[in-house]
Amino acid sequence: MTRIACWQAACRPGGVPDFLRRLESAADRAAAGGARLLVTPEMSLAGYPLHAAGLAEAAEPVDGRWHEAVRSIARRTGVAIVYGWPERDAETVYNSVRLVSAQSREEVVYRKTHLFGEIDRAWFTAGDVPVVQAAVDGLRIGLLVCYDVEFPELVRAHALAGTQLLVVPTALMEPWQIVARTLVPARAFESQLYIAYTNWIGDRQALRFCGLSTIAAPDGRTIVAEPGVETLLTGEIYPEIIAAARRETTYLSDLRPGLYGASAAGTAGTAPTSESR
Repeated sequence: MTRIACWQAACRPGGVPDFLRRLESAADRAAAGGARLLVTPEMSLAGYPLHAAGLAEAAEPVDGRWHEAVRSIARRTGVAIVYGWPERDAETVYNSVRLVSAQSREEVVYRKTHLFGEIDRAWFTAGDVPVVQAAVDGLRIGLLVCYDVEFPELVRAHALAGTQLLVVPTALMEPWQIVARTLVPARAFESQLYIAYTNWIGDRQALRFCGLSTIAAPDGRTIVAEPGVETLLTGEIYPEIIAAARRETTYLSDLRPGLYGASAAGTAGTAPTSESR
């Protein structure tokens, strides 16, 4: 069993130093509660949606100074941390998340592969690596960002690659509560893994974030944070529950990708479009 914590944080002004102070406090509380992993919302270092001042302050390459500050918090508290930031690579900027280990230098970065509207496309380039994984206490963890989880193919790819806990920092806004309430638990059930979906609360640039951070299990059980409260949502990840779910509901072993893989790819461009996260 591995205990995790999702920090449902208020999206507020204050810049990176303020966020780091709050992150340290959240990590202390997570450690006191026995958590081994702390997950923060999408673009947590800069705030979401991004703006010019946030980019100027928070954007940095993978070996930047803010990363060193987060690493220091992880090592002091003994809690691995997932955080998001605008990753600068030469002239390109990605909407990235990183898992910072508490004990070793094993760290991974995932670049959001499915950009949401102009909120993302005005600032970011899409990543092109769909499955990024790391290990915490022997648990295989995968990383996605927000809108990514709304694509079942991507979640299924993680399941087939052995991901046990899919960590999804998000910035889900009203009126899309259905994603947290219905879609995330369905993804966990149909792909038989845990999902830790961690959201903001509060208002920013005319958006209102709806909270509802969720830890969804592969057997249909969920833990959900209150919508408008800054809180630390904690839950336990049990590998034996994943194994039992995969024995009892045999989606993965019964999968026949040869029947529909090509047709699914071929129809993607003709599907109706609509706004989502």
